[in-house]
Amino acid sequence: MTLRLRRVGRGHEADPDKQAPRLTRESLHTYSRLLAYVKPYRKWMIVSIIALLFSVALGLILPLVIRSLVDFVLIDLDLPRLNQLALALLAVFIVQALFSFVHRLSLAYVGERAVADIRIGVYTHLQRLSLSYYADRRTGEFISRLTNDVSLLQTAVTDNLVALLRQIVTLLGAAVLLFYLNWRLTLVILAGIPVITLTMVWLGRKIRTASKQVQDALAEAANVVEETVSGIRIVKSFARETHEIGRFSGKVNETFAAAMYRAKVSSFLGPIIGFMAFASITFTLWYGSFEVIQGRLTAGGLVAYLVYTMMVAGPIASLAGLYAQFQSALGATERLFGLLDTEPEITDLPDAQPLPPVNGRVAFENVAFDYVPSVAVLKNVSFTAEPGQVIALVGPSGAGKSTLVNLIPRFYDVGDGRISIDGRDIRDVTSQSLRRQIGIVPQETILFSDTVEANIRYGKLDATQEEIEVAARAANAHDFIQNELADGYQTMVGERGVKLSGGQRQRIAIARAILKDPRILILDEATSSLDSESERLVQAALERLMDGRTSFVIAHRLSTVVNADWVLVLDKGQVVEQGAHLDLLADEAGLYFRLHQMQFATGASPA
Repeated sequence: MTLRLRRVGRGHEADPDKQAPRLTRESLHTYSRLLAYVKPYRKWMIVSIIALLFSVALGLILPLVIRSLVDFVLIDLDLPRLNQLALALLAVFIVQALFSFVHRLSLAYVGERAVADIRIGVYTHLQRLSLSYYADRRTGEFISRLTNDVSLLQTAVTDNLVALLRQIVTLLGAAVLLFYLNWRLTLVILAGIPVITLTMVWLGRKIRTASKQVQDALAEAANVVEETVSGIRIVKSFARETHEIGRFSGKVNETFAAAMYRAKVSSFLGPIIGFMAFASITFTLWYGSFEVIQGRLTAGGLVAYLVYTMMVAGPIASLAGLYAQFQSALGATERLFGLLDTEPEITDLPDAQPLPPVNGRVAFENVAFDYVPSVAVLKNVSFTAEPGQVIALVGPSGAGKSTLVNLIPRFYDVGDGRISIDGRDIRDVTSQSLRRQIGIVPQETILFSDTVEANIRYGKLDATQEEIEVAARAANAHDFIQNELADGYQTMVGERGVKLSGGQRQRIAIARAILKDPRILILDEATSSLDSESERLVQAALERLMDGRTSFVIAHRLSTVVNADWVLVLDKGQVVEQGAHLDLLADEAGLYFRLHQMQFATGASPA
């Protein structure tokens, strides 16, 4: 039974768009997962909360001072008492400012650290995911999640969290003092809170849905940018700048439309909640005056009560806006957690052991593989590569050559059969230890936007400068690095090595592989796109690299096939012929003979 990688991979990932939580319990679960990133810094959080409590408590003293001012100072015209109240209030505000500073700084530290941990966690998880996950998605999607989504979280767990805690504490403190001043009036006001709360919840759900649409539209726009920038030569060669501008503009306009819908809902939420809150103040003014007339409340008490009511109304109106922003952040949180919940398809067994240094004997035993159900890519592939042998893979396009070599480092797992190295099933060893002993030189060389030295050192991070230069000489790269590049080994190669020629990039990649010193080597048509001079230099470097190593070469040039110890001829996922070059040529009815004849007739390759 073959392994159905893509379908399994998609099934493992939580789709946040299809599983958007609408139930309170699910929302709380999402928030609890987000707050788990705050837990390691709970000491700072406790400091922040204590400072917040003191800051808000001191702020709540003002209305009581106003009550004393109206009931005693203004009525009795007591100037000394006025001076005392003013000095005491000034001292209170100074202390409050100090506590507010401690609160904001410590909470900002917690929030920023939590966001940094989230970014690192998401990027770390991306490194663990299998190649099939990336094959189904675009680069812009990952960039959007690490930038746009995390930016929303950054606001949620720093500025918004500071505001949320302050408003809640202020609301509770003011509510207690309202009961203290006049419990009858307070009970009447509290009757309107359920209406405000239900309105917030109803509109909040709409904001969350709208925020998801905005984030998805942003991801699509990011995808267009990533594709056009990476393929800018193609865009310009086809004179498709106008087309790409139109395509990007369309995605941006979709983002604008989604953002405006979200803005409409958010704009409606704040004013309606504010109207409800200040309508309650109007009622408070009328009913409070009635209480004064009845002798159950003093004039100073009414003024203080009105100030406390505004202290309650302000947080309620602010909570509406904060609730909308938290709903937006929840949408981003779900997307990130959907990514974090995706399980890598290629995992180590619980009892997997590190692979010791190998001789390089690689055996395929009835190996079968498919990417999608019912479409077999490899069927019953069996062969053995002895240590130090060069195995050439030839066959028509789509025959399964690249897939076969991708199974050796476990970029994908076999569906049936087994692959062993020195007699050990590669699924029984850790992936890291397996891949450390395998070197890969692809057809399309990928270099990092760094110096030449850093790109070569990638093969062995602790390599000395001397080791780097020895590897470069072996790859026929040292001379051009020293003589043709302005800064030698410190020359920046540009994104994907764009400042270097194809042959130069390939030789740096070979130097990187030589520095790694793998026992098993995979060359995926490493010279197919080079000119004759570059091919000669690269081919000489490859021969040094392959010396003494078990090498798998997806052949493009006939010279590679001629010098190979063993040739595998693949067609439609099966090894239809295998043997030495001359033996295969002897069979004039075979596929290899026909491919060989085609090369001589047209100048094409046998691959």
